[in-house]
Amino acid sequence: MSNEQWKREAARAAVEREVRSGMTLGLGTGSTVAHALDALGEALREWRLENVRGVPTSEQTAARARELGIPLLELHEAGELDVTIDGADEIDTNLDLIKGLGGALLREKMVAQATRRLVIIADGGKRVERLGQKAPVPVEVVPFGWRAHLPFLESLGARPVLREEAGEPYRTDNGNYVIDCHFEPEEGILDPQVLDWQLLGRAGIVEHGLFLDMAAIAYVAGPGGLVVLDRD
Repeated sequence: MSNEQWKREAARAAVEREVRSGMTLGLGTGSTVAHALDALGEALREWRLENVRGVPTSEQTAARARELGIPLLELHEAGELDVTIDGADEIDTNLDLIKGLGGALLREKMVAQATRRLVIIADGGKRVERLGQKAPVPVEVVPFGWRAHLPFLESLGARPVLREEAGEPYRTDNGNYVIDCHFEPEEGILDPQVLDWQLLGRAGIVEHGLFLDMAAIAYVAGPGGLVVLDRD
């Protein structure tokens, strides 16, 4: 099976096992979530699910959900969400995550914090022993003075790289820039919790892609089949 097939397997398993009629869902962003949106849209069309509404974490997700006939709400309209289904760029042994390579980290974290149960879907290549071994940590910053963050990020042990698109700084749906912070693959991030505090204590940094102590369960598909990682 290919990576896309594994993503599809994980996404469909999560929708089948986690989503029930009447739920309000957080809808993540990314290539794995795209398969979950397809499964959700299919279930609604076939009346296997009813009265399900979603809060999208990006304009991309919102557009696809509308195409599939998934009713949408704004975050403030939804109240507490029942379940959020989202992908991850890394999943460590504690079920902590790096997210945001799709650029939606701020909205993804806002929606995740508003939900009772954060469900992660991924292919097996996203599993790591320690965060930062494969994926950089995205750091969303306001455009003003963004270069001033580079020495600070280097002092935290990162190699910061401004994300670009077509030769220009990449902009999130919020109009901000993203600095991708790479760490040594052999070491990764020695203490993600400390890094979390350090990043959020810096003015001009809006959010970062460390999602710590947030995921309840992860559906991960790979060559060995579907593996369910449960924090409980």
